[in-house]
Amino acid sequence: MPHSVTSNSSNDPIDPDSILPDAPTACLKGSDAEDRDDLSGSNIVVQDTSNSNVKLEDLFDEDDDEEFPSSGVSKEDVQSSSPPPSPLQVASSAKYSDPGVMKAFYQRLFPFRYLFQWLNHSMKPSNDFGHREFAFTLQNDAYLRYQSFPTSDLLRKDIIRQNPSRFEIGPVYTTNPRDRKTLRKSSAFRPLAKELVFDIDLTDYDEIRTCCDKANICHKCWSFITMAIKVVDVALRDDFGFQHIMWVYSGRRGAHAWISDKRARNMDDQRRRSIAGYLEVIKGGAQSGKKVNVKRPLHPHLARSLDILKEHFQNDVLVEQDPWARPEKAERLLQLLPDKMLSDALRKKWEAAPGRSSVSKWADIDALAKAGASKNLDGKALLEAKQDIVLEYTYPRLDVEVSKKQIHLLKSPFVVHPGTGRVCVPIDTRRVENFDPLSVPTVTELIHEIDAWVPQNQDADSEEGSTKLQDYEKTRLKPYVDYFRTHVGVLLRAEQGVKREREEDDPMEF
Repeated sequence: MPHSVTSNSSNDPIDPDSILPDAPTACLKGSDAEDRDDLSGSNIVVQDTSNSNVKLEDLFDEDDDEEFPSSGVSKEDVQSSSPPPSPLQVASSAKYSDPGVMKAFYQRLFPFRYLFQWLNHSMKPSNDFGHREFAFTLQNDAYLRYQSFPTSDLLRKDIIRQNPSRFEIGPVYTTNPRDRKTLRKSSAFRPLAKELVFDIDLTDYDEIRTCCDKANICHKCWSFITMAIKVVDVALRDDFGFQHIMWVYSGRRGAHAWISDKRARNMDDQRRRSIAGYLEVIKGGAQSGKKVNVKRPLHPHLARSLDILKEHFQNDVLVEQDPWARPEKAERLLQLLPDKMLSDALRKKWEAAPGRSSVSKWADIDALAKAGASKNLDGKALLEAKQDIVLEYTYPRLDVEVSKKQIHLLKSPFVVHPGTGRVCVPIDTRRVENFDPLSVPTVTELIHEIDAWVPQNQDADSEEGSTKLQDYEKTRLKPYVDYFRTHVGVLLRAEQGVKREREEDDPMEF
């Protein structure tokens, strides 16, 4: 296991307005097809658009930002005789899969500027963005690999032109991905860096969740994602010292973690596998036996995880999921106990009371053990078995293959999930238990919110009335974009500090 590193998390103040909202309930069902055709995009010439005079304090100056067009009426509009801009023409019956809806979303709402800054790690265009792979899933399900763009504006223009149903982010390569076929040696084209990522999907919990299965989710089973975020996030910060971690809702039934620290981005595949292995505890498929086999004494990470998860086990698993209500599920619990005589006694008790809840069955284990149901019972072995059971029913079930390789593509934040229409928004880890996946806005809801928006101050001559709001600020997407903006700002300040330290350590001499 990797050695522990004391966390050195950022103390930068965070705007309280960036805290993300929670909202009411809805239903979320369906399937999520992931099959694609691997196609290659055409080549383009990369132009040098760098500007060495960009200042960090100008990072979020939006006075001249046309990335998010505004459909509101400015002071100049009121004073002129020309009519105000017309609202978005999207029918009330429009589906989120409609090309017109998606184009309006990309034109009006998608935060291309902050996505560029997040992936570029600087205001000045660099190879961190220009040599980055993007992959588009088009409306006809064609899959275009190895797309790349030197600037945010060119990415935005091409996405609006091609209008993909979604797009994914890949690694930074040694050269422009569009030029890979022009290289004399294929080995010259290789990945250099990519964010360390983690993927958690509720389908991996189907054998223990009782409320839903497959692509369906509800508030009860979403608590498994909440537990996973808590455990993984603290491990990444406290055990590895990572600071720039952003969790993103996948749009349907899971969450993704993006770690943007420079040290994480530059890790080779071997180190990525080591970290994934460090966090992987649940092993084996649905038909396998004991899935938790950990050494004693428990590693500090596991001891901390148990402390985080024990309350969730009692409330979210035993009460809400009632995982051992059915006899075949209760038999699974008995198989995980270390003493056959104790298991037999429990089986007999539960067969006599078929409606017994999982809360009661869990309490029965200690009650019968203390009553002497087994003369040769090893108390220490029973305690360890119960700890392993808690871990099996609560510990994060990671798709570790996503984390092991630089070349793995992952869905971009803020894209629209094609199966639900929900936007893949960031999750505020300060209020992770309040995050409601069923209240995340859909693309059609957001577009109608733009049309329905009415200024609070109708006086165009006042300072407030003349303020030109971006369209995303008129919708429920605003707190998520603001949170992303804050995250990016902290990352860029840290990157600038790293660059300054490097320059001081290796000054130029003449």
